[in-house]
Amino acid sequence: MEVRSGFAIGLFLLMMLMPAPGSTMESEPIDAAAYNNRGIVYRSKGQYDQAIADFTKALEINPRYAEAYNNRGSAYDSKGQFDQAISDYKKALEINPRFAEAYYDRGSAYYSKGQFDQAISDFTKALEINPRFAEAYNNRGSAYYSKGQYDQAISDYKKALEINPRFAEAYNNRGRAYYYKKEYDKAWDDVYKAQDLGFKIHPESLKDLRKASGREK
Repeated sequence: MEVRSGFAIGLFLLMMLMPAPGSTMESEPIDAAAYNNRGIVYRSKGQYDQAIADFTKALEINPRYAEAYNNRGSAYDSKGQFDQAISDYKKALEINPRFAEAYYDRGSAYYSKGQFDQAISDFTKALEINPRFAEAYNNRGSAYYSKGQYDQAISDYKKALEINPRFAEAYNNRGRAYYYKKEYDKAWDDVYKAQDLGFKIHPESLKDLRKASGREK
């Protein structure tokens, strides 16, 4: 759900979309892609209302623009407006049923609403389309974890790490699952791996693991 555009790309897009000297704002973006691209930039800057406005304009020009629906859903998601987000992800999927990212994003919104079974279903659909989607394995693992299904969670975290061995968050998440299974040595191993990759372990999690395992580290 994170925007992958870099600052330099975002700045370039904003410059390209600025009105020419002497022109009015009405003469700026003239096609759906331009509005969508500027919306991505606004979203990356945390300006979600501006992003939503631009994605909406893109959709007024091209009502079949699945990516714009998905991007607007992501902006709503970032504002905590999960029902609106889910509605937009659904529209994106009606247009493009093979849109793995939209299944992933909708699954994440369901997860945020505590609807873990729906989340698992959507992450699974994303993985059917893209079996190399490490983030979808990680998030499905977290949905299983939230349901107390730690073995399924560990299996998914393992798959995420097979795809991306430097996925620090997946190590942290798997470590938490091992903690709840009382497999403390494995939990510590994952803590070390996450920390080596620069992941900051929550202090309370470390405190709980030290107390339960009888180890300092």
